[in-house]
Amino acid sequence: MRPLRYSINTTLDGCCHHEAGLPPDEESMGYWTAQMQRADALLFGRVTYQMMEQAWRRPASGQWPDWMDEWEIPFAEAIDQTRKYVVSSTLNTVDWNAELVVGDLEQAVRRLKQGSGTEISVGGVTLPLALADLGLIDEYEFVVQPVLAGHGPTLLAGLRHRIELELVDRTEFRSGAVALKYRPAQPAR
Repeated sequence: MRPLRYSINTTLDGCCHHEAGLPPDEESMGYWTAQMQRADALLFGRVTYQMMEQAWRRPASGQWPDWMDEWEIPFAEAIDQTRKYVVSSTLNTVDWNAELVVGDLEQAVRRLKQGSGTEISVGGVTLPLALADLGLIDEYEFVVQPVLAGHGPTLLAGLRHRIELELVDRTEFRSGAVALKYRPAQPAR
């Protein structure tokens, strides 16, 4: 069974807005590229899918935009090529190597996890909350930024029940950010 990993940047006060933390640097982008390359599937809600597509989809010209630094290109290529599954009640179609997840969320994600492959990675705020409530997340990966945002969407706000986690890995960055990986003390269902 493929594990489902929830990965996100968060500030010390739990803000998960993509602009709340430190801007990416070569070290952090290298870390995220390695994590992206581990996954053979990405699971997104509509908002995250559209945001990631706008930022990281290879342009029709085949050339990455001039604003992109050389050290961002491996991440862009990894996310651009990875299979994507999109949970949305408003989109009728998706492209960018993606397909819509239809039907019951829990059953659909269980089918994805039972499929062949290495790992499914999920990002965002709303969809991971639903998946955590369903007990479907096998690993939580938080890159904690040394920032207090004071506002914005917060990490798993509204979680219906407590989930005890065990620390399985820790990586410190020169910026002061720390990547923390946890697994549920009770295995995901």
